[in-house]
Amino acid sequence: MSSMPYRMLGNTGLQVSVLSYGFWATFGVKDGLTGDDGIERAKDCLRVARKGGINLFDNAEVYGNPRGAAEAVMGEAIAQLTEEGPELWRRSDYLVTTKVFWGGDGVNEAGLSRKHVREGLDASLERLQMDYVDLVFCHRPDPHTPTETVVRAMSEAVRSGAAHGWGTSEWSAQQITEAFWLARTLGLEPPQFEQPQYNMFHRDRVEQEYHPLYNAPYNIGTTVWSPLMSGVLTGKYNDEVPEGSRLTQPGYEWLQKMLQGHRESGVIDKVRQLTTFATSELECTMAELALAWVLGNANVTTILLGATKVSQLEENLRAVDVARRMTPEHREAIEAIIGNKPSAYQGWGGAGMRSLDTL
Repeated sequence: MSSMPYRMLGNTGLQVSVLSYGFWATFGVKDGLTGDDGIERAKDCLRVARKGGINLFDNAEVYGNPRGAAEAVMGEAIAQLTEEGPELWRRSDYLVTTKVFWGGDGVNEAGLSRKHVREGLDASLERLQMDYVDLVFCHRPDPHTPTETVVRAMSEAVRSGAAHGWGTSEWSAQQITEAFWLARTLGLEPPQFEQPQYNMFHRDRVEQEYHPLYNAPYNIGTTVWSPLMSGVLTGKYNDEVPEGSRLTQPGYEWLQKMLQGHRESGVIDKVRQLTTFATSELECTMAELALAWVLGNANVTTILLGATKVSQLEENLRAVDVARRMTPEHREAIEAIIGNKPSAYQGWGGAGMRSLDTL
């Protein structure tokens, strides 16, 4: 297996593997993925991830059923792995994330108030069996809490030592810049990274809206989620929905509706073409092609992988080799199939009122 590449995460000074491992919709969500069975399966995947060069592990207070179960599984799995092989699991050499927003059902058990940020993060650390996380995210923007209050709460989390940096997930560019400049003005900690959805069929925000944020002074890093579009970009839904797949699980009816929409819009037809292209042109799987395509965007710091089987994770890790073999011609051919490239970035409001004549 080729060595894992690393990219700098925004202004944090941290090097992050271009592939990382996430626990959303993986562990703590159904029979066999909780309790001792879930911990053993998580350990199997975490071993493969770590040996493959992955150094970032992503979680959130809301992941699992009940909420927080995914953190509990990951925390216990890492604790056991650390005892088994302390050299591979030195806390100074890997990164752990969590996110706060949906903590509980009480009126003050959710959102981004200073109260919930503190209590939610404390609860996450207890489940993870850790003294700190490296990255903490505001899982969504909170329309009911002033941005200054959020910035103060996240700054307290960082300065208390509970986290090393804070960021956002699915915030607009305007919301991120507002938080950034409030922090700069008030002498607080600015957001340093964002976790957006990004894949072949979900591109505009990462490629266009966030474009100015990748440059100074923001230098926002990105930890992108759903690179395989909830499994659609593996090709496994090209025909029928396989028994036992995520779309057949209770609680994921919304994914079934999404898949039906993809069939009606022609997305599945394009995935069939991409699957053929992957096999014939790059001798790889559809999943490897989709991940390699995301890696081609230099503004993506890391891709969050979600796998409950070692075989899935091993396949995902091979995407690094595919990305190295992917040429500009391959990318042009892929663009011709998906046909959704965002227009070139021309500023917040488009081309504006000025133009430059050139010879």
